[in-house]
Formats: sequence, structure tokens, C-alpha cells
Amino acid sequence: MDRQRFLMPGLVILAAIVSIGLVQFGPTIHRTADDALTGLERAERELRWRLGLPQPGTPDLERLDARLADAGLTHGAAILVRIFKKESELELWMKKGERFTRFATYPICRWSGTIGPKLKEGDRQSPEGFYTVSRRQLNPNSRWHRSFNVGFPNIFDRSHRRTGSFIMVHGGCSSVGCFAVTNPVVDELWRLVNEAFAGGQKRFQVHVFPFRMSDWNLALHNGESWHPFWRDLKSGYDRFMQTAIPPRISVCNKRYVVRAGEPGAIGSDLIEERCEPNLASNS
Repeated sequence: MDRQRFLMPGLVILAAIVSIGLVQFGPTIHRTADDALTGLERAERELRWRLGLPQPGTPDLERLDARLADAGLTHGAAILVRIFKKESELELWMKKGERFTRFATYPICRWSGTIGPKLKEGDRQSPEGFYTVSRRQLNPNSRWHRSFNVGFPNIFDRSHRRTGSFIMVHGGCSSVGCFAVTNPVVDELWRLVNEAFAGGQKRFQVHVFPFRMSDWNLALHNGESWHPFWRDLKSGYDRFMQTAIPPRISVCNKRYVVRAGEPGAIGSDLIEERCEPNLASNS
């Protein structure tokens, strides 16, 4: 019997209910519906993991070399990571010429909490924002196979007195603030991350978003307390989508400031507090 056939119908039915609810009642029920759907998706993904089944949308991990060749990419190219919590997806972008191209989208087996940033140690919430990862943030002996620390809290988080530690992308399918992507996926990420460092990239950017930052998705969450923060995150999302170059990110007056990256840039700069003329708001 095909064990996978019976895992998806409940999600399809609930997604239809959520869609109907949004049309009829608007964003006032959106968060409740989101949380219900997220809970069901988590249960389905954990069941797949326990049954030894791949997560939906997992690339063919045994064909890494062929997939790179098909995309016109090479081992050692600089990378950038984007995480979308609501969609439970992690994207890996790689440098091709002077710009970056999306190489793979990996399903996240488990992430903690709900949409919205991490505020304090022990809140079991995963963060949102812009981070950088250097070689020293890699852990080859992680409790969850292999991992890299995303760099929370960064200078923005600290300016808001947010606390926490050891927020990782790691293997397995369990999380208390991290992003668990299963062991086979973290193995592929581990190889490409280390090759990027060996190729000369000092650190890579990690962009963590509550959801895909379309105008529609942002409008659905209008009125929520984190909406102004999410608008600032959207500026980084939009910059990268427009240019396919890692943006230059700094912090001024406790807000992210995002500027377009130069062609050929690989996003190795630290995110620092910097208030220069004309940088008091996103430009």
C-alpha cells in the first residue's frame, strides 16, 4: 500500500476551508486559520519523517553534481539562504556570473512557534530578520547531525533587547527555536556551504521571513502588531528579487536599512549599526 496517498487529503480540505474563510471573513481570522494549517502541516511532515518518507518537494539529493551542471553552476560558488516560515521552505541561491540564481528549494521539516520574530530565550520561537553565517558558526558534531548557527541575536535583535542562543539550521525533524531540514538535506547544504567558504566567501547571508513577502500576503496581515517590522523585511526581499544580488544591510535607529548590492557582490559584509546621510530609512 502506498503510505503517501493518505497523508495529503486533510491538508487539501483544510486549505480549502481556510481560503473560504479568508474570502468571507477577511484578515480577522487569518492568524487563527494560519496557525491551524501550520499545525496540521507539522503533523504530516513529522509523520513522513517517522515513516522514513521524503518531505514533499525534496530535490533529488543523489544527483547534486548533475543538478549543478544543469543549472550552469559550479562547486565553490558563493551562496545565499532564504527561509520562509509559513511555507516551511528554505531556498539556496548560488552565484552565477555577477548575480545569484536559485539553485534549490528544500522543505523544512519543522520550525518553532508562529510567524513573528523571536523575542527572548526560551520562548520556543524561531527568529525573523537578516543574518550572516561564517565558518566558525558551523557545527559538524551537532546533536541533530550537522548544523549552522544563523547568528541570532544580531545587532538589530540586540537593539530591541531580544535574547536567545544556538538558533540553528540542522538535521532531524524537531525544533525548539531552530529550522530542522532532515539529515539528507542538511548534508547537501553542509557540502555547498563548506565549498562556498573554500571558494573564498567569508560569510553568507540568511534572510528569514514570516512568509513569502508578496504585497498580497503582507496585506492579509495588515493590522497585526508585527506589520511595520514585516514591511522593513519586505524591503530586503524586494531588493534581492529585483537585482539577484545580496543587498547591503545595516541597522539605523533600531530599523533595518537595505540598499542594493553592487554587481558581483557576494554578501560577505557583517550587518552593523550604521547611520549615514540618507540612510535613516530604507532606500
